[in-house]
Amino acid sequence: MTAEPPGLLGPAEIRQLAEELDVRPTKKLGQNFVHDANTVRRIVELAEVGLDGDTDPLVLEVGPGLGSLTLGLLGTGARVVAVEIDPALAGRLERTVAAHAPEAVSRLAVVADDALRVDSGHVGEPDALVANLPYNVAVPVVLHLLAELPSLRRVLVMVQTEVADRMAAGPGGRVYGVPSVKLAWYGTARKVAAVPRSVFWPVPNVDSSLVAFDRGPERTDADRDTVFAVVDAAFAQRRKTLRAALASWAGSAERAGEILAAAGVDPRSRGEQLGIDEYVAIARAAAEV
Repeated sequence: MTAEPPGLLGPAEIRQLAEELDVRPTKKLGQNFVHDANTVRRIVELAEVGLDGDTDPLVLEVGPGLGSLTLGLLGTGARVVAVEIDPALAGRLERTVAAHAPEAVSRLAVVADDALRVDSGHVGEPDALVANLPYNVAVPVVLHLLAELPSLRRVLVMVQTEVADRMAAGPGGRVYGVPSVKLAWYGTARKVAAVPRSVFWPVPNVDSSLVAFDRGPERTDADRDTVFAVVDAAFAQRRKTLRAALASWAGSAERAGEILAAAGVDPRSRGEQLGIDEYVAIARAAAEV
């Protein structure tokens, strides 16, 4: 087996660390650890850490696991704040970095917590989010962090391909839905690369992809909570026309029709046909009708 260069973990080291910590990867936590150094390098390259002119970037990593990607990110010279829900993994990460990249220890902060609960008080003001996320929490985590951390300008996450398709989908597509619209409120998401199953341990039974996200200008044209409530209502009954699907949210089908007309949206259209701007128009009209 070819040894990995200093600073990156290989398959043997991943298994050794897992054995040392008595870590048995669980589906519940979505634990599939990346053991391929080339994949780590590719993720770091696509994350473009520090390429926007920031000479002292702070990167937020969610779910660092055994530290493969953490070491790659630290290798760019960036500061990394790693949020890990598993206490055993969180407690070991700093020692792993000290063993493989001792000069980088001072640039690492570990937060032992649930990413769905953290805010700037826990992680500061990171410029970028880079993470390998389990499919069942990927979208909630990204949306939570975009809402809580306005400093985040760029996101690169590795997720199940099915989730990646939903995150990056545009109006009219079969997989376009709530995640697509809510992410569009904050900016633009796109799939950038496929990730083979073989780079993980244990090997998952699903395909993975990398999704990149760039935050757009802050939206001040509508209340976010109102917009998201409209989106939730529209897709809760996605086979119905918007006039019918929004009836409960609006108070009645008649008022839903009035709001849609005021927003310039055809009441006979369906949720998957609308982009974020149309949802914003509906939320604004609701305050006026």
